Amino acid sequence: MPEMTAPQQSEPKSLGDYLEVMSKAVFQSGMSWRVVNAKWPTIREAMCEFDVHAVATLSEDDLEELAQDTRVIRNRRKLAAIVGNAQRIIDLDEEHGSFKDYLRSHADFDATVKNLRKQFKFLGETGCYVFLYVVGEEVPSHEEWQASRDAKSRR
Repeated sequence: MPEMTAPQQSEPKSLGDYLEVMSKAVFQSGMSWRVVNAKWPTIREAMCEFDVHAVATLSEDDLEELAQDTRVIRNRRKLAAIVGNAQRIIDLDEEHGSFKDYLRSHADFDATVKNLRKQFKFLGETGCYVFLYVVGEEVPSHEEWQASRDAKSRR
């Protein structure tokens, strides 16, 4: 069985790049990363190529259509979360001058994760770690992060 390798890092050029990486983490929550990766090209197509403003303005009717669209993972709650997350990315970008500045406005990695989980839907600890890693923010090594999670679970 092949092991999962670290996802490729990227330098976000737009808010849509942040939304795409975050949405992949949302879709992967509780699912096989292989399934999500296999569907990703059609998910991108159905989700307006992750144009943050287009996604943020999707209506309830649009969400109902997406929930029936075989190009996407048809989890209505996750689809709605992505729309809400797009709206929140826009708000935080405006509030902080850039979304990158928002990400860097916290004291450390743990504070960033805590705030991400508060601000965005369907982003757990693993999703936050992967999101921050992929968009090029500082994260602890995977071994260090996993050890800290193991220590928390023993408490």
